[in-house]
Amino acid sequence: MEQHEFEQRLSHIATRWSMLRQAHQDTDAATQARQELLERYCGAVYRYLFSAVRDHHVAEDLTQEFALRFVRGLFRHADPERGRFRDYVKTALFHLVDDFRQRQRRQPHLAALDGQEPAAPPSASEAEQTFMASWREELLARTWQALADEQERSGQPHHTVLRLRVEQPDLASQAMAEELSRRLDRELTAGNARQLLHRARERFAELLLEETSLTLGKAGSDELQEELAELNLLQYCRPILERRRHGEGR
Repeated sequence: MEQHEFEQRLSHIATRWSMLRQAHQDTDAATQARQELLERYCGAVYRYLFSAVRDHHVAEDLTQEFALRFVRGLFRHADPERGRFRDYVKTALFHLVDDFRQRQRRQPHLAALDGQEPAAPPSASEAEQTFMASWREELLARTWQALADEQERSGQPHHTVLRLRVEQPDLASQAMAEELSRRLDRELTAGNARQLLHRARERFAELLLEETSLTLGKAGSDELQEELAELNLLQYCRPILERRRHGEGR
C-alpha cells in the first residue's frame, strides 16, 4: 500500500475513533486519558491488524471493533503501575485476531481450486514480533510528524535536514550543504550543515523519548530505557539518556 493511501485510511480511522470516544464520553479523567492515548496510537493498532489479516477492509473493520470494545470498558483496569500500556493493547489485539479467525473457521467455505490449504496463522512469537514492529513503526512515524509540525511552527529546518540524511545517507558535508541551500533557499556551508544535522538528530531523539514516555505513564529513566531497548529504538536516544543521567547525578 502506498504511503498516502495508508495516511488516508489512518486519518479516516482516527476520525471515527474520535467520534466514538465523544459518543461514549466518561467523566472519569483516567478513562478519558486512556481513550485519548489509544486514539493517538490507532496507527499501531491498524498496522498490526493489517499485518495479521492482510486485507485492508477487514483490518479497518477490526480496528473499529477494537475501538468499540475499548470505549465500552475493555481497558477500564489498565494501570501504568501494573503494566505497560502497549502490553494491554497487544493482549487485546491478539484476542481480537483469535476471535476473528475462529469466526472464519466456523463459516462454510469452498475448497481452494488448487487444492492447497489456507496458510496457517502465525505462531505466538511471530505475532509478538509483528506487534512490536507495528508499535515501533508508529512511534517513529509520530516522531517524524512531530518534527515536521515543529518545523512548521518554529522555522527550524530539523525535519528537512534529517529527511535529506535518510534519503541520501552517503552524501558528503559539502554536497549536503549545497542541497540544503537549495531546499531551504538560503546559503549554508558544510559546517552549517553538520551543525544542523547534529541538532536535528538530538531533537528527533527528544521527541521520540516524549512519544515513548506517553505510553509508560510515570515510568523512570530505567523503565524508559528498557522500553526503548525492547523496541529497538535505543540507538536513537542513548546520547540524550546518558546526558540526562549525568545531569541527575550532579
